[in-house]
Amino acid sequence: MSEPGPTLRQNLRAMPPGAWVLFAGTFVNRVGTFVLPFLTLYLTRRGYSAPQAGVAIACYGLGGLGAQAAGGLLADRIGRRNTIALAMLSAAALTVALWRATSLAAIYPLMFALAAAAELHRPASGALIADLLPTERRVTAFTLYRLFVNVGWAAGLALGGFLAERSFTILFLGDAATSAAFGLIALVLLPHGVRTARHEEGDLPTARRSIREDRGFLLFLGAVLVTGMVYSQNVSTLPLHITRAGHPASTYGLLQSMNGLLIVVAELPVISWTQRRAKTSMIALGELLIGLAFMSLAIARTVPALVGMVTLWTIGEMIESPVASAFAADRAPRHARGRYQSAYGSMFGIAWMLGPVLGTSVYALSPDALWLACGAAGVAAAALALAAGRRPHPAPDRVDAVTT
Repeated sequence: MSEPGPTLRQNLRAMPPGAWVLFAGTFVNRVGTFVLPFLTLYLTRRGYSAPQAGVAIACYGLGGLGAQAAGGLLADRIGRRNTIALAMLSAAALTVALWRATSLAAIYPLMFALAAAAELHRPASGALIADLLPTERRVTAFTLYRLFVNVGWAAGLALGGFLAERSFTILFLGDAATSAAFGLIALVLLPHGVRTARHEEGDLPTARRSIREDRGFLLFLGAVLVTGMVYSQNVSTLPLHITRAGHPASTYGLLQSMNGLLIVVAELPVISWTQRRAKTSMIALGELLIGLAFMSLAIARTVPALVGMVTLWTIGEMIESPVASAFAADRAPRHARGRYQSAYGSMFGIAWMLGPVLGTSVYALSPDALWLACGAAGVAAAALALAAGRRPHPAPDRVDAVTT
């Protein structure tokens, strides 16, 4: 019989200082995540249509897709710290440029460029967590990462909902300032993490080949993609649904804040249960619940019903997301952790490219059809995740020497 894994308390006590710095910098950045969640409202209030706003968010998804590939390679080559700093400082400058944009001809490419800069940090952050923690502690580490994200999300979006009713200028400038702060924190305090030069990889399989031959990981990526398309409705069609139901923008902000607050209160107890169970089973359960939550919007229009929808969605997210991140880290060869995180993150980029366009287009024709499709997508994603669990883990990698 195998030894039981470490407890949640043991994992918390063993968390290294570099991980806490990453969590704190992420919190600072997320407190000021104002622009993207309120972009649909910002553009529609300036006279653009919902599909035009959806295209702007899709441009962000397209830029993020390219950033994932570049971010993973940079993280493996120049180090996690330098990649995060480059991403955040560039994002700060581009957010200010987006604030000054006055036409869709400028907004669309700036959204693409902003994502291409800002999303560089995601593969590096995930790879740094994998560098710093062994397999048995990664679910807890990714949960703490999400916890700091969602504390910032809860605080920032509650504030952002009220600010959006008064001044979008403050939203843009605040977002830029917090991105720059995270970049400076990374430069000063984060460790480099694993860095492997091209010549050091020698005769090891390339990251692309490793991913291509790992059928379980490919099925997992498919599940993440489908769920990501459902999740992208959170910032595209969900705010439209809420405001068209007669609620103010602040209601959307408070509901988003509730999502973050629930995670802050409940996610650590949840992962004390999920981290001791099969990862792909937990991923499947979470993805199913997310799909069902968005399907409930076919009937959820009152505030209590919307609160119930957010609660169900949040439960699914708490079950699925930390375990999915740990699964991606566990499958990666040591020399290619950044690029495996890129492949994982790329699914969100594709989802944010397709989801808002498809979602706003279907919503314009029939909101109920969109929400029912979200439920069907949750079932499909769960099936893919379970299939991934039936595929064996690839052979362990052979990298021994690294530079930290």
